[in-house]
Amino acid sequence: MDVKELNDYLTKRGIRPSFHRIKILEYLFMNKTHPTADDIYKDLVNEIPTLSRTTIYNTLSLFVEKGIVSQLIIDEGETRYDLSEKPHAHFRCIKCGRIFDIDFDCALFNKKFIDGNKIIETQVNIIGICKDCLKKEEKKTSLTK
Repeated sequence: MDVKELNDYLTKRGIRPSFHRIKILEYLFMNKTHPTADDIYKDLVNEIPTLSRTTIYNTLSLFVEKGIVSQLIIDEGETRYDLSEKPHAHFRCIKCGRIFDIDFDCALFNKKFIDGNKIIETQVNIIGICKDCLKKEEKKTSLTK
């Protein structure tokens, strides 16, 4: 997305575009890695010396409030951010720590209520070992035989 498209994206969602907000949104579109606020800060601060951690946290909080991003708490004590495009599950590798989006067809994603309870948000988190780490383990095993 170019700057005009990012500007329009924010405006349509009731957010006044600013240089920092546009750069943070651009980062999220370009980095589907489910970054933490610190990841975003570390990656952008050299490009934007006036950027503060407070600006990152306030912008992410606003984006969550407006439904642009979702907060992911897969590991206790670590909040990650996911650009909310369509319902999906998350797979976290216990070896390398990476988090992947997984297509997941679940009727719960479309429900507004379940057993009389109002659903605010649905998150599906799957924890396991990713295919890259499995390949590394297979190579180690074959070398030791």
